[in-house]
Amino acid sequence: MLVNKSEIESYHIWTVGCQMNVADSQRVDVGLNKLGLIKESNIENANIIVLNTCVVRQSAEDTATGLLGKLLKFKNNDKRYICVTGCMVESNTKNLSQRFPQVDLWAKPQETSKIIENIADYLNLSSEGCVENLIPKRSNYTEFVPIVQGCDKFCTFCVIPYRRGREVSRTIDEIIFEIETLANNGTLEVTLLGQNVDSYGHDLNPKVDLSDLLIEVEKIPMIKRIRFLTSHPNDMSIKLLETIGSLDKICESVNLPFQSGSDRILANMRRGYTRDQYLSKIDQIKLILPNSTITTDLIVGFPGEKEEDFEDSIDILKKVKFDKVHVAAYSERKGTYAFRKIDDNIPVNIKRLRLNKVNRLQEEIQLELNNKYLNSVYKILIDGKTKDRFYGRTLGDKLVYIKDINASDLGSIIETEINEVSPYSLSGSKI
Repeated sequence: MLVNKSEIESYHIWTVGCQMNVADSQRVDVGLNKLGLIKESNIENANIIVLNTCVVRQSAEDTATGLLGKLLKFKNNDKRYICVTGCMVESNTKNLSQRFPQVDLWAKPQETSKIIENIADYLNLSSEGCVENLIPKRSNYTEFVPIVQGCDKFCTFCVIPYRRGREVSRTIDEIIFEIETLANNGTLEVTLLGQNVDSYGHDLNPKVDLSDLLIEVEKIPMIKRIRFLTSHPNDMSIKLLETIGSLDKICESVNLPFQSGSDRILANMRRGYTRDQYLSKIDQIKLILPNSTITTDLIVGFPGEKEEDFEDSIDILKKVKFDKVHVAAYSERKGTYAFRKIDDNIPVNIKRLRLNKVNRLQEEIQLELNNKYLNSVYKILIDGKTKDRFYGRTLGDKLVYIKDINASDLGSIIETEINEVSPYSLSGSKI
């Protein structure tokens, strides 16, 4: 049904999941703003609702479907347009449409133009000029910039290649144009995003790589800090590590998922490396970038994970001493190889015990590492505020809360002495 713009003029975008989802939502936001719609902070008051979903973890999927069910009850009583996008949306939406028939539009990840054009049609508006150059307006001093979409790895547990497709890189010129635009609007730090960011450029002609891109981003005067994630152990090269070490603006913070410490489980996950190969890569990082922080991802309770396999993962945590670990209990993801071929045979209570053991150990490790920051001085980019405290991050991506500063310090790089630590953050005072 077509309605007049005056009847439907507000929108709300709800996002769950990874940084790539955040970046995708920002682009939808720009397009809807170009249509002349008004952004509504309360989802229940919006007439146009876009849900950007995630199914990498069961908890994220449950959150999205729960909210969707609630919204559909509202829709029975008033006029709303509901679009669902993100990794919940399969290529074939028949099952989803049968389950949630009131949804007006299903859009796969990266189908930003489709979302904007369909909403414009619904409102009897023209989308001309609203689907090009969807560069987010600066909302913070730090911004996410996607550089490669999709993934070619096809790990047995992961749904990303099936929902986001194969790897597709943006050109260096396109990325630089976006970052320069952001910088002109006040952005000081960018994080370059990819499901497998180190594979950037292999599909372009001529081929380039992440090192080539980092060198070009480094040249943008207004950009003060550059980060990137997420990396795959097989694609993180010595060339890339040496490039990071040679450039002044690249933050020495590396996210390198290992997923399991057991060679048998790694093989069943089709990760493409062994435990020793992963540890060798960690040694390279620590040798070339001795001041870097290292974070990782870990799955516990993967099908067939015996106690000795789990202890192999614990051993890696103790050996490497990661600055942060994103750990999750395995949950079946529809469409993956593991879902189709491997029985999810680890009881929920065992998964929970292993998850808790990792969290307890990692809390101890993080407190030990963070204690080394006490009474030292670091340069912190102030980019946000909670209710009563301003915060920023170190070059190594440590979250720091800072006392005795005010709103005029936002966007500044401030020398801060650390005088308090916890496993999850640091606190300090401006010098």
